Amino acid sequence: MRAGRERPGPDNKQAAPLAKGRPDDPHPMRPDRKPMNTTVPTPTHRPDVDMDVDPAFFEQAPPQDLEAEQCVLGGMMLSKDAITDVVEILEPGHFYKPAHETIYGAITGLFTRGEPVDPITVTNALQRAGELARIGGAGYLHALIQTVPTAANAAYYAEIVHDRAMLRRLVTAGRRVTDLALAGEGDVEQIQDAAAAEINAAILQRADTETLPIGADDQDLIDELEAGQRGETEAGVPTGFLDLDNLTGGLKPGQMVIVAARPALGKSTLALDFARHAAFAAGRTAVFFSLEMSRRELQMRCLSAQAKVGLHNLKTAGGMDAAAWSRVAETMTDMRRAPLLLDDATGATVATLKAKCRRIQQRQGLDLVVIDYLQLLQSGRSRPESRQVEVSEMSRNIKLMAKELGVPVVVLCQLNRGPEQRVDKKPMVSDLRESGSLEQDADLVILLHREDAYDKESPRAGEADLIVAKHRNGPTATITVAFQGHYSRFVNMQSDF
Repeated sequence: MRAGRERPGPDNKQAAPLAKGRPDDPHPMRPDRKPMNTTVPTPTHRPDVDMDVDPAFFEQAPPQDLEAEQCVLGGMMLSKDAITDVVEILEPGHFYKPAHETIYGAITGLFTRGEPVDPITVTNALQRAGELARIGGAGYLHALIQTVPTAANAAYYAEIVHDRAMLRRLVTAGRRVTDLALAGEGDVEQIQDAAAAEINAAILQRADTETLPIGADDQDLIDELEAGQRGETEAGVPTGFLDLDNLTGGLKPGQMVIVAARPALGKSTLALDFARHAAFAAGRTAVFFSLEMSRRELQMRCLSAQAKVGLHNLKTAGGMDAAAWSRVAETMTDMRRAPLLLDDATGATVATLKAKCRRIQQRQGLDLVVIDYLQLLQSGRSRPESRQVEVSEMSRNIKLMAKELGVPVVVLCQLNRGPEQRVDKKPMVSDLRESGSLEQDADLVILLHREDAYDKESPRAGEADLIVAKHRNGPTATITVAFQGHYSRFVNMQSDF
């Protein structure tokens, strides 16, 4: 039972299950009252309860309360207030019996259109949709009205239906986890990630929110304003780029941050710089998921940037002198202590990444997530409708992931060829490849541009622009930084090279 809902009955005590002549039933079962019609076909398959699994594992019937479902629907046909209460709790898929799901859809459809809701109008709606016979006919709808004790209890019965639906989801997730373990396909860690993703998907629920007057929490607002004026506002995760951090206040919890560029301009390097600074300089736990580079390559790049030893020198025989070896040794010591996690998550889905992040968060805390890069993620769908729809769905799921984890998630994206068709080669938000929803979902969009990548004679050789093209609730700007490709890093222009 969720907070904020009172159970009906004297002194708010727990109500007994529906029964004939229950004390709080204003209409106890009378001799002239017809019993409930139970001839409606029972479901042979439910999307949320997979029956393809060996029934020997789970011999009990899935959790459900058909009588509560009937009382919900009957109450909704008796009272518009009951409809208002129920729709805040239930979705169509929460009903176990398909016929009840269909009736619920008809009721909410009428309600949404502002039309009357009663057995007659619901019958007509179902008849027009060709569903009346499948749900048991008009007689079943009238029987629902007769069964409900009182429409005032509809929200309470809806909570029961909701709770049973959540239990069914857990049962289904348990079955799928069992199947994954028994199949044994892939390594153990992949199976664990997939299992965790199933469980997390089953328990994920939208948090109940309360609608409040605009001034209800004004003291909290005043405290926040005063803290901001004193310079005490909680800072986000620093990126290490001073002008960018001054503009944004750091990367904030729940933000989806897009770093986008054309190929080979250094977006992976920039994102690794964010993670490096967060872990090495600020002591924040960061995880870098690379779907493109191996863990070893990430380590080498990080070592080169931290130790100021050229990446080429690290890989070339005799490329390091004694001073370079000394810096490498010192950096290796720092790397062992730094809370920076690397994962070459080839073929990952958003669900598996979220499962890994949850484990990290529970084990040691988590402050920053970097995903390199979006277009290499798998959607998990066997037959996606289109690539644009697929990317839009992944974008939305990443945004939800950031909010659920309460950490900033930096997502790298490829730009289309738009910049190359312009004279100045500068990127725009509209160049984001395959989905307009990326701009919509993102809180911060940073477009990386380097003139010398297109013009070798450019007077701005070694410079790069971080174009903050979108900044939700903040200003936009173009920030110039230095690109040190030999060290695999970007640095502030004021830095000592």
